Amino acid sequence: MTFEEALQRLEEVLEALEHGNLNLEDSLQAFEEGVQLVRFCHARLDEVERRVELLLKDAGGNFFTKPFPEEEGEGGS
Repeated sequence: MTFEEALQRLEEVLEALEHGNLNLEDSLQAFEEGVQLVRFCHARLDEVERRVELLLKDAGGNFFTKPFPEEEGEGGS
């Protein structure tokens, strides 16, 4: 499953839950599926973030790469 497919399915699950037309068992299954989809999407985003590098140019006009900086509040600290 791609990130985009997972996100689309998550939107469908959320819509079904928001409408409240599901019985208790179906709601629980939808919720569980939604949690799995959120985890999948989060893992994919984390993986992509680790791979992203910024292309920079130094004072001499040479290009170099630098790891994408972590945002404050992330990384469990």
